[in-house]
Amino acid sequence: MILRERQNRIISALQADGAASVRELAEALAVSESTIRRDLELLDRNGELTRTYGGAVLKPGATVEDHGATLHEGTFDDQRDVDLKSRIADAAAAMVTDGSVIILDIGTTTPLVAQRLRGRDITVVTSSLAVFDELRDDESVRLVMLGGVVRRNYRTLVGSLAELALTQISADLVFLTCTGVRANGHVVDNMAVEAPIKQSMIAASDRVVLLASEAKFPGTGALRLCSLTDVDALITTTGAPDETLALCRNAGGEVTVV
Repeated sequence: MILRERQNRIISALQADGAASVRELAEALAVSESTIRRDLELLDRNGELTRTYGGAVLKPGATVEDHGATLHEGTFDDQRDVDLKSRIADAAAAMVTDGSVIILDIGTTTPLVAQRLRGRDITVVTSSLAVFDELRDDESVRLVMLGGVVRRNYRTLVGSLAELALTQISADLVFLTCTGVRANGHVVDNMAVEAPIKQSMIAASDRVVLLASEAKFPGTGALRLCSLTDVDALITTTGAPDETLALCRNAGGEVTVV
């Protein structure tokens, strides 16, 4: 179960009962209590619930009914987002050849790619703890974790140690994610601590494959990672604007629409 799906189910439980304990949520979702605590901290910071001692409640002043329509609409959107990312992950995994060294970026799509690479004779380099969890018990995949400071809520390793480690890496390709692709072709991100690592991943790789669903056009973010003219391949979905995709094609990049 991916992060957003689990968090949706946490909100759903609060809508049904108004409150829930960490233990109840952990048992209902079949995950550890520490995982639930991380989810609750993130949801509280995002204003979606209020963290309490031992659990969480709906935001003060909100009612179960008030949240109902929002959840129904959000769940549809989130499920659609999962579907888009799953299609992208399928196409990405199909690009990987045996014996290759690949970098899996921080993001919510790359763990789905990792799922599809289980059992492959490849080397995977990552700073994503979610990717690590997908491949940690796979004896076929050589797994290289970059160092750095743990961002527990985002399950990533960031900072100068991760950037330094990437200077020692030579990869065949990187699967890069972003939070937005501007109409002018700029690929952007909204996480200041992640942007330098993503740029270091680009520098360490022979080929750059951008994973960006239609929802990322134009998306959000102000930190420029690269341009579509810099990527070797783009995997996207059917709703991405043709004019923007043409920037990649015209620069010689391969565009795959799934």
